[in-house]
Amino acid sequence: MSKERTALGNALKRIRKQSGFTQESLAFESHVDRSFISLIELGQSSPTFDTLCALCLALDIKFSYLAARIDEEMLHD
Repeated sequence: MSKERTALGNALKRIRKQSGFTQESLAFESHVDRSFISLIELGQSSPTFDTLCALCLALDIKFSYLAARIDEEMLHD
């Protein structure tokens, strides 16, 4: 598991929870399978750009916001 995947997973999980989403509700809103969201959050899978965009849209955040949160996670590694 790479530190980049771990950072993405941690950032996504933190944003999801702060936004009040469960994995299931985020999956519904983003049209991404719940089990795939789990794998991303665990750092076990790398999403495509399209998937990241769908997640950002569902979370009502800019891609740049997600990228900044990933950077923060990597600094705290």
